[in-house]
Amino acid sequence: MSETSLKIAMLGHKRIPSREGGVEIVVEELSTHMAERGHSVTCYNRSGHHVSGKEYDKEKTLTKYKGVKLKYVPTVNGKGLAAFSASFFASIFVTFGDYDIVHYHAEGPCIMMWLPKLFGKKRCIATIHGLDHRRAKWNRFAKFVIKMGERMAVRMADEIIVLSHDMEVYFLKEYRRRTNFIPNGVSEPTVRQAQLITEKYGLTKDSYILALSRLAPEKGIRYLIDAYKKIDTDKKLIIAGGSSDTEEFVDEMKKRAADDDRIIFTGFVDGQELEELYSNPYMYVLASDIEGMPLSLLEAMSYGNCVLTSNIPECAEVIEDKGVTFARGSTHDLQKKMQMLLESPQTVEKLRNSSKDFILSKYSWDEVINKTLELYMKE
Repeated sequence: MSETSLKIAMLGHKRIPSREGGVEIVVEELSTHMAERGHSVTCYNRSGHHVSGKEYDKEKTLTKYKGVKLKYVPTVNGKGLAAFSASFFASIFVTFGDYDIVHYHAEGPCIMMWLPKLFGKKRCIATIHGLDHRRAKWNRFAKFVIKMGERMAVRMADEIIVLSHDMEVYFLKEYRRRTNFIPNGVSEPTVRQAQLITEKYGLTKDSYILALSRLAPEKGIRYLIDAYKKIDTDKKLIIAGGSSDTEEFVDEMKKRAADDDRIIFTGFVDGQELEELYSNPYMYVLASDIEGMPLSLLEAMSYGNCVLTSNIPECAEVIEDKGVTFARGSTHDLQKKMQMLLESPQTVEKLRNSSKDFILSKYSWDEVINKTLELYMKE
């Protein structure tokens, strides 16, 4: 198969262009870079609810983005049903479309991989962005569907891509299936002075602690709020991100933080506001119980931030000694480490000075694209 003639379909994401989650950022980077290299890439976007808010739910009309063809598939809105229904319809379309490569993203959508394989598609690739069946937000049925998707990927995928060494070990132990470790990449960011965030939230350089992620139980927002409320500081806690089938959880967290006016929920952010938030915090905190490979962590470090994360392997692998970790799920240890960094600006500055160059040299989108294309063409 000639690299210059690849016809590639991608599905399993919500939609691009979008920052609704890490999967969407990865699909956008992969597809647009591959299109730049002369490949024909089609992304099958979901219709329906948008994580960033109802104002984005209107029907999309964009059919091409940076050389990538965009097609929209019917989507049943409902907890656990959106990914499955979109994968079902997208799999039908790719099965009867003219593609060399069908690339599934995330575990749940892989449940339909049998269909293009049955009809002889040349290669099906699966990227497992995280062990989604472990996420607390899903009900029993959704977890069952996601687990079935994982098993289908193991059985049907020509190649499986994982984002951490911990997931490599998981698939080897659970299924005796070898996988390909290809981590996410990160790009040189645009660093901005505080302007919009000053107008909207009263924030200035170093005046806040930033947590940015989808607002879901496994992201450790509960620990973060409880730990922060015990700290004596005038630095605000900014919790940025939209919900993803987790509206009840978000309401619960807002109630939990209601008695502390230092805590601000911004909702979904992108564009200049996102760049300003990344550019100006005293530190960035990711308190997750579960991750695949957290793109927000890579991005935070690319801006030259001091980062504090839970000690789960997926985070510890990324930061190495260029950040600080706390014991997963421990409000006490999170409080202790936050307090230490607040009282030690010299430590914060030291970590800031080392994080940007380290992360940009370690994680490159060009390298990710090269390795992915090698898998596409592997005999």
